[in-house]
Amino acid sequence: MNITPNEAEEALATIQKMEQKTRHAIANSGSYITMIVTGIVWLIGFICTQFLPEISHYIWLGLSIFGTVLGAIWGFRTGSRVRSPETAATAKRVGLFWIFLALYCVATIAVTRPTDGKQITVLIVLFALIGHLSMGLLLSFAAVWWPLPITALVLISYFLLPDLFYLWMGLLGGGVMIALGLYIRFRW
Repeated sequence: MNITPNEAEEALATIQKMEQKTRHAIANSGSYITMIVTGIVWLIGFICTQFLPEISHYIWLGLSIFGTVLGAIWGFRTGSRVRSPETAATAKRVGLFWIFLALYCVATIAVTRPTDGKQITVLIVLFALIGHLSMGLLLSFAAVWWPLPITALVLISYFLLPDLFYLWMGLLGGGVMIALGLYIRFRW
C-alpha cells in the first residue's frame, strides 16, 4: 500500500485534531478539579505532618473527608451533564478500579507491615500514582506523563531526604498536582 505525502499529512492532521479534541474534553470534564483538590490536600496534609506530627492524623482525616465530599459533589454535578450510556459504563469501571486498587493497597500494607509512617505513606502514594498512570494509559495518553516525575520525587525524598520527606511531598508533590490541574484547565 502506497501512501502519498498528501495522504500522510491529512492522516497526521486528523490524529492531531483528535488529540486536541480529547484534551479539550478532559479539560471541560472538570477532571482538573480533582488534581487541584488532591494537590491542596497533599500540600496542607504533608506540611502539617512535617511540622505538626502530633495532630496530623486529625488534619488528614478532615482533609480526606473534605476532598471526598468535594469530589463526590463535583462528580455528581459533572456527571449530570453527561448522559451517554458509554460514559456511565466507563465511570463505573473507573470507580471499581479505584476501589479495587485501594483494597489491594490495604492488603499490601497488611502483608508488608511497614515499620513507620513514611513507609505507609510511600506505599499509599505509589498505589495512587499507579492508579493515575493506569487511567492515563486507558483514557488519554496525554495524561500519562505527570505521575512519573511525582513518583521520582516520592522516591528521591524517601531515600535521599528522609528528614524533609513530608515537606517535600507537600510542596513538590502537592504543588505539581495543583500546577497540573491549572495547566489542564487553562492550557488544554
